[in-house]
Amino acid sequence: MVVKQLRPDLKRYLQKHNITKKYLKQTKIFEDNPRHPSLNTEILEPRYLKIYSFRIDQKYRAVFIMTGHNEAEIVDINLHYQ
Repeated sequence: MVVKQLRPDLKRYLQKHNITKKYLKQTKIFEDNPRHPSLNTEILEPRYLKIYSFRIDQKYRAVFIMTGHNEAEIVDINLHYQ
């Protein structure tokens, strides 16, 4: 799995919330194995939109879409339970 480069606003969000290191670690795991248990990768509702998320830590998640075969783009980083 390849993850596209993160948008500048999302990089700022990671820095503001001091989770850049955790994000990089989880993204590496995601690239190696998107179904790794620690990621808790899931499809979000409504399912037909095909928007997914994986866990950065207990509090934050990365929301992503598939942009091509074996390619993902992070579209948001937010609190896990909003």
